[in-house]
Amino acid sequence: QVQLVESGGGLVQAGGSLRLSCAASGGTFNSYTMGWFRQAAGKEREFVARISWMHSITYADSVKGRFTISRDNAKNTVYLQMNSLKPEDTAAYYCAGNLKELSPQYWGQGTQVTVSS
Repeated sequence: QVQLVESGGGLVQAGGSLRLSCAASGGTFNSYTMGWFRQAAGKEREFVARISWMHSITYADSVKGRFTISRDNAKNTVYLQMNSLKPEDTAAYYCAGNLKELSPQYWGQGTQVTVSS
């Protein structure tokens, strides 16, 4: 059974930075495409970024140039560095594991990011 545990969320002012982490256990992390999604209150969950086992990366247009996804296979961990945060980035952020296109097989429990103006 694969478990994904996010950390690093919190409250930050606009223009600030946060780094989210997602620690994976179980499964074969090194072979998975990992990703991040987010869901703002009253809205549908949306794709943010993904990284393949070969470190091929894709970002949503809304975060390009501000967010950076990375992974450390030795630590079974994927990261999301978020810079120049905006109030519209406020959402619950979910780690996603073993993506096929944009459909994950596994989800974390989510971590809240709140950006104040």
